[in-house]
Amino acid sequence: MKLLHLCMLALIAAAISGCDKSVDSPQGFNLPDGNVAKGKQAFLKYQCLSCHQLEGVEQPQAIEHSILSIPLGGESNKVKTYAALVTGIINPSHSFIEGYPKSAVQIDGKSKMVSFNSVMTVEELVNLVVFLQPYYKLAPSPRTEYSPYRYDRP
Repeated sequence: MKLLHLCMLALIAAAISGCDKSVDSPQGFNLPDGNVAKGKQAFLKYQCLSCHQLEGVEQPQAIEHSILSIPLGGESNKVKTYAALVTGIINPSHSFIEGYPKSAVQIDGKSKMVSFNSVMTVEELVNLVVFLQPYYKLAPSPRTEYSPYRYDRP
C-alpha cells in the first residue's frame, strides 16, 4: 500500500512539473483584492450603461445610449470567472456575445466596445471585476431526458 502511495505521489509530481511554465503561462498571475463600491464608481465613471444593462444599476446622470444594450450578469450554465471578466474588459474582441448579429457587436472582427486600456487603472479594473462578478449566477445545466425504450440495430 505504501508503494502504491509513493507511485501516486511520483505521478502527481511528474504531472505538476510538466505543466506549462512558458512565458505565456498564466501560472502565478494574481491581481490584488478589489473594492465593490469603488468598482461601481468605475462602472459609472466609464459609462458602461451606455452600451450595457445591469439589473438594479442605473446611471445617475443622463448619458447617450447606443442602439444596442448588451446585458451583463444573469444566469449562465458556465462559471463567469474572474479571468473571463478581466479578459472581457481589456480584450473584448477575445470572444463575442451570442445571440446578436456580428454587425451589431463587431467591425472587421474587432469588438465595437470602446477600449479603456489607456485610461482605466489596474485598480479600477480590479474593482470593476469584483463589482460585476456577483451579478453572474451559475444556472444548473438542463437535464437530459432519456427515452425508456431501447433501440436495437437490426
